[in-house]
Amino acid sequence: MTESVVEEQAKIHSPPFSQALVQELLSAYGSPLYVYQGDRLRQTLYRIARSIDYPQVQFHFASVTNGNIALLQLIQQAGWGLHANTPGDVFLGLKAGFTCDRIVYTGSNLSRVDIQQLLDWNINRFNFDSLSQLQDFGDCSRTQARSLCPEIGLRLNSPELTGDSRIGVRPAEFDKANAIAQQHGFKITGLHFYRGTGTNATSAFIEAIDRVIAIAQQLPDWRSFDFGGGFGYPYRGGAAFDWREFGAAITQKLTARSHPIELVIEPGRAAIAGCGVLLAKVVSVKWQGDRQIVGVDTTVANLSVPAVHGGYRAIATWENESSLGDGRRSRYQTDICGNTTYSRDYLGRNCWLPSLKIGDAIAILDSGAYGYAMSSHFLHRPRPAEVLIEANGHRLIRQREDYSILLNGQIF
Repeated sequence: MTESVVEEQAKIHSPPFSQALVQELLSAYGSPLYVYQGDRLRQTLYRIARSIDYPQVQFHFASVTNGNIALLQLIQQAGWGLHANTPGDVFLGLKAGFTCDRIVYTGSNLSRVDIQQLLDWNINRFNFDSLSQLQDFGDCSRTQARSLCPEIGLRLNSPELTGDSRIGVRPAEFDKANAIAQQHGFKITGLHFYRGTGTNATSAFIEAIDRVIAIAQQLPDWRSFDFGGGFGYPYRGGAAFDWREFGAAITQKLTARSHPIELVIEPGRAAIAGCGVLLAKVVSVKWQGDRQIVGVDTTVANLSVPAVHGGYRAIATWENESSLGDGRRSRYQTDICGNTTYSRDYLGRNCWLPSLKIGDAIAILDSGAYGYAMSSHFLHRPRPAEVLIEANGHRLIRQREDYSILLNGQIF
């Protein structure tokens, strides 16, 4: 374990709201519970949007990170569009009020049934990751009774920029892609670039701009630059992605072009991770020497896989000031364990927390992205409810499941 990881785990994290409010929430809605702060989400959306002064910029929320319709409505009301990775993303976006012209679809390995469904929903802006998908799209679009004028882009696969990725079209295939497009009566006007999942290094994005622009110019009809997502979130603290630095750099590069280029930015976790918290209650406490083993009433099935957040989440507790003592000496190395016998059911390891007791609440911070979205019925526990906190109070935005959900679709 590195020194920086140890230091982060030893930090004292402040709860996001008062003890009185957490007790009110758990009393009203039960535990465990996903809680989202609407004002914080709006502030983050505003801060990101204000960071790029380029006049032809659009922001589209990557709904793969969180598909709750109440939250998507807040994002739509903030003037953002939607970035979809699956037909399900589009379905939720339309239900939340996004119009089809405000949805960008970037998918992989679609069946023709999927493509036809997207066309039936009148989605007309796509980024494709293979020549065969482009061909399938062209074939499906021919069957449409209406006149289709799609905006077509290619997802870039360039090993020196995107690494060893299965997704995307390589520049050597651009001529074939253009031929397919012409065969079906449309043009390839966009290039989609995805730097990588959860990258906080601002320089990694900035250093790629010139090279991606140079590749985009190999497309004769290029007029749209989708610089994708992959923007990280500082789960461990430390340096966060610098939106203003990135915004200044990409604005300067695109403004220097001889003709206007539309810019599309697709934040996901960077926009929503920090507004969400997973609340849980302590149901068991035991000690193994000086180590505190705390059992809670939730499980890793309600958090994203470690590959998404690096295996670390900040955890906060509520306590009386009189219990703090001199700080570090009143805290103990603690493992937070889920309510199963799965050997890897840890929600936090080596955290420095006060002595806890049954009934205490904990907050797993930064759970707004890939929390509920990646939750599952693994370990056969129903999923928690979701609640939205607004200035005028709080409200339920997704009901808690009960055990009957485990029978859905089963035949016996």
